[in-house]
Amino acid sequence: MIGILERAKCEGWTDLEVVERVKAGESALYEIIMRRYNQRLYRVARAILRDDGEAEDVMQDAYVRAYQHLGQYAGAAPFSTWLTRIAVNEALTRLKSRKRVQQLEDDDWNGDGPMYVADNSPDPEQSASVAELGHLLEQAVLDLPEHYRTVVMLRDIEGLSTAETAATLDLTEENVKIRLHRGRAMAREWLFDRVGSKAKDAFPFMGVRCDRVVAMVFDKLQHI
Repeated sequence: MIGILERAKCEGWTDLEVVERVKAGESALYEIIMRRYNQRLYRVARAILRDDGEAEDVMQDAYVRAYQHLGQYAGAAPFSTWLTRIAVNEALTRLKSRKRVQQLEDDDWNGDGPMYVADNSPDPEQSASVAELGHLLEQAVLDLPEHYRTVVMLRDIEGLSTAETAATLDLTEENVKIRLHRGRAMAREWLFDRVGSKAKDAFPFMGVRCDRVVAMVFDKLQHI
């Protein structure tokens, strides 16, 4: 592993520059690549497998496989796309293996952030709401069928473009758009099914904000 100062010095390098140095023998610099893409690989593996432990295993396997085949990376596609595609393939292989095992064990088996929130100084009430919202969004995405789940994760959570998502998943851009549209609709449906009964509690205006407005109104009333 490399030190903090050395890592900071390398942060401005492009993926290709880091890869070329790793290929030239500076293998410690591979840490830059891993730290750069840990979150993306975790998210895409989790979207496919819906299991934290397996997602981490996939990340490790993908990084090892990518390192072993760095010489095959020709730069035709962005390195991030090439690396993510390896993780996707690793995850899909595990998913197929899991399904085969489960099919043998049970013939009746039928298997089909972190999001950044701009909040400079959240109070406890806001923090609780953000945490609950994050949990609901995670569950909504993870409950989608796999072919929708992975597209939504890459496009909406990881922020890849339609073209990048298509290249990563080996789909057409039109297919990505269709799956994204359907996945978003299904996620909205999931959320309203679970939160709909509490819709009247949405957009709360209470706690410190409520107290502040009441105090301001009374202050103005005293001057009338």
